[in-house]
Amino acid sequence: MLPSTYLTPQQIVKELDKYIIGQYEAKRNVAIALRNRWRRMNVDTEIQGEIIPNNILMIGATGVGKTEIARRLAKIADAPFVKVEASKFTEVGYVGRDVESMVRDLVEQSVNMVKAKKKEEVKEKAALAVEEIILDALIPPMRSKTAGFPVTTEETNGTPTSDVELNERTRNLFREKIKNGELEDRKIEINIKQGGNPGVGMIGAGMMDEVSMMNLQEMLSGMMPKKPKKRKVTVGEARKFLLEEESSKLIDMDEVKEEAIRRAEDAGIIFIDEIDKIASGSGKKGGGGPDVSREGVQRDLLPIVEGSTVNTKYGVIKTDHVLFIAAGAFHISKPSDLIPELQGRFPIRVELTNLTKDDFVRILTEPKNALTKQYRALFEAEGVTLQFDEGAIDEIATTAFEVNAEMENIGARRLQTVLSKILNEFLYDVPDKINAESTIIIDQQLVKDKLSGLIKNKDLSEYIL
Repeated sequence: MLPSTYLTPQQIVKELDKYIIGQYEAKRNVAIALRNRWRRMNVDTEIQGEIIPNNILMIGATGVGKTEIARRLAKIADAPFVKVEASKFTEVGYVGRDVESMVRDLVEQSVNMVKAKKKEEVKEKAALAVEEIILDALIPPMRSKTAGFPVTTEETNGTPTSDVELNERTRNLFREKIKNGELEDRKIEINIKQGGNPGVGMIGAGMMDEVSMMNLQEMLSGMMPKKPKKRKVTVGEARKFLLEEESSKLIDMDEVKEEAIRRAEDAGIIFIDEIDKIASGSGKKGGGGPDVSREGVQRDLLPIVEGSTVNTKYGVIKTDHVLFIAAGAFHISKPSDLIPELQGRFPIRVELTNLTKDDFVRILTEPKNALTKQYRALFEAEGVTLQFDEGAIDEIATTAFEVNAEMENIGARRLQTVLSKILNEFLYDVPDKINAESTIIIDQQLVKDKLSGLIKNKDLSEYIL
């Protein structure tokens, strides 16, 4: 299969189908948006910089798949992804997170992704360096009294140096043992560098912006010497500690920062959830109260979504080509209650449909990460086999659908509620009462017995996620 960045829109939808049931229109639109990223990057003319992403506004009740579509899209594209809730932001001048923090979070995520990729590239080289450090801790090299370096038979022109030769042979023998994993439980003493984090608190720091504080902390941290600490650990534990340290030495952080900024700018996805919560409710315009603050947040969001420059501790990032996907239930307010300028920045609107009973049946069985498969894996970890028959699946789906209809509709999340109600007792009994190699069969009658009275009970607070 082609690399993820080159997937066609139809291939992207097929990938999303593995995890998300239904919502074809939403999947189709995000697939086009993702492919357009690649198309823009392959435009040769000067118009490349003028092609802006078509941001998407998803409208639908909770639990229908809005967040999952955006999250899976980012995984398919191997792109930095950040999910934020619009209701957590406050307009400038009030206590709370400022809207630029989501861009800084995106860059942080991008840096971590690039750093992980670079560390993977130098993994073999770092592993060799770690083996030498472990070897030195096990069998210190014999050094020449004059030069201060290990002496080999080649350096002495074949002259016998029995102690040195014996030391080198022993080291070679232990080097092989380390490579073969024969000494993983052997205790050794190694130096582990500790980060110099001064944890400085400053009077009046509230007046400083977040970036200034981060840069100051980083600068002070860099000035503090990293004191090595001696620790006695097993070879296996030492390998984990030292591999991270040696990998970090081999990668160029300036290169990482540059690539991370570029990746965040060209491929970053920011998912703004609960955008309906900052809309002026029920079409009210102006006035006092909370609506003023909501409109303030919208106006703060606007330049970020339009395309602006944001300072981060890793450098300056432009948000012109970041893909923004906003989502909201819009039960009380309407998309038209958002300020017109912000509405215009989300030209693609997709309405997600409520899930039916048949959708619930498919959600329980088809996706790669279906809940029934997750529970099977949990029981398998204890050596217990879990089986669901068709009648049980149908009954679970029917109950979840009916509870959603009777109470608040929380979409597919209701399936988790229902399944936990059925299986929690079994999970409690394994392995004390239910032994390994046992088989638990979930049939329709068992589901009915476990869920009897659930719909009639109006107080479902303990089951609502």
